[in-house]
Amino acid sequence: MFRILFYTPEIPGNTGNAIRLAAVTGAELHLVEPLGFNFDDAKLRRAGLDYHDLAVLQVHKDLASAWAALTPQRVFAFTSDGEESYADISYQPSDVLLFGPESVGLPLEVKNDPRVTARVRLPMLPTRRSLNLANSASIVLYEAWRQHSFAGAIV
Repeated sequence: MFRILFYTPEIPGNTGNAIRLAAVTGAELHLVEPLGFNFDDAKLRRAGLDYHDLAVLQVHKDLASAWAALTPQRVFAFTSDGEESYADISYQPSDVLLFGPESVGLPLEVKNDPRVTARVRLPMLPTRRSLNLANSASIVLYEAWRQHSFAGAIV
């Protein structure tokens, strides 16, 4: 199934929502340290509700460890300066969907990592800076899953 990778997420509520997203879609959620919170955070628990035990979640000490665990064939880095629209990609279940921290997005060295297949954007109105991290991951994941007829889901 699809793999979501949050690079150094900062806000516990966003990661909690992503845990819930992973649980209801069957996606894997991978987090790269340092994290801006700990797993005892009430906002993280509240946002994830009782889905923590249903989600596949892995925390990696750094990006190199994440790459080693994921062995990705294709990585799509979601960024406001992406050259390709998320809607123009034919997603595969083994794809890694990479998102950056809420305050600054993906750093240049991550966007330029040789494992990154493409820099991808979600459409927004001009002069708008960004979309919420968990919302962005949801939009992309559901598009990828839709392309595969929501495999495994009750539709």
